[in-house]
Amino acid sequence: MSLSQIYSLLNTILPFEWLGYDFMKNAFLAVLLITPIFGILGTIIVNNRMAFFSDALGHGAFTGIAIGSVIGIIQPIWSAVVFSVAFSVLITLIKNKTKTSTDTVIGVFSSAAIALGVVLVTSGSISYNSYLVGDLLSISPLEVGILLILAVVIVILWILFYNKVLLVSVNISLARSRGINTMAVELAFTAIIAVTVTLVIQWIGLLIINSLLVLPAAAARNVSANARQYNVLTILISIVSGLIGLILSYYMDTATGATIVIVSAIIYFITLGLRKRFA
Repeated sequence: MSLSQIYSLLNTILPFEWLGYDFMKNAFLAVLLITPIFGILGTIIVNNRMAFFSDALGHGAFTGIAIGSVIGIIQPIWSAVVFSVAFSVLITLIKNKTKTSTDTVIGVFSSAAIALGVVLVTSGSISYNSYLVGDLLSISPLEVGILLILAVVIVILWILFYNKVLLVSVNISLARSRGINTMAVELAFTAIIAVTVTLVIQWIGLLIINSLLVLPAAAARNVSANARQYNVLTILISIVSGLIGLILSYYMDTATGATIVIVSAIIYFITLGLRKRFA
């Protein structure tokens, strides 16, 4: 199905004013792809208490973008992907090979990365504001295609390796006793997070991308009785937050990523109030 056919289908089944522009259709398709991805990754991030780690990856991506801009790469986002993956692997290796606490390792790398990024962007005429705030409405059809490929890859990996990742997060000693290469699982998972965060950061924004990963999963955890409910609710909350935030940002003329995060935060506080009923 071509993009024009998809646009025509959207006009037929969703004849709303806010979806009357091509850039809104692109953003709508992007939300339908980004939010499930973030929902899937968010469940594991919250289970593993890795919220600080995913935030640090945003700082690493910023530095990667700055490095790419300095050396003259036309699309610095790709240098950011390489830097973020290396950044995530290094953090994971040092965390596992030393007795230093996880928070300390992540804090050191995060601080160093953002400091290096700031030094680089302030040493030249590098434009970085768009990466800090993000602009989902600027996404192109080609970039929507990249998101589709990313979504398919992550869903396949999630189906194949979810049980292993869950076991490693719940009881790493038990995972080792069952022959699971826990280091390989951790490295692969952190690399996937790094690639996802880096690619999406240009549309969501460095300042809030971690919130989009954590809030839906945290909200779902408040009202979930088991792992299946937790996963399903996280994805649903992520998608609903994304669509409501997109529509509100259109009518309110606000940053789309930030509006989505505010909706997610409201849902989180609602579920927090309902938590005792599901305890």
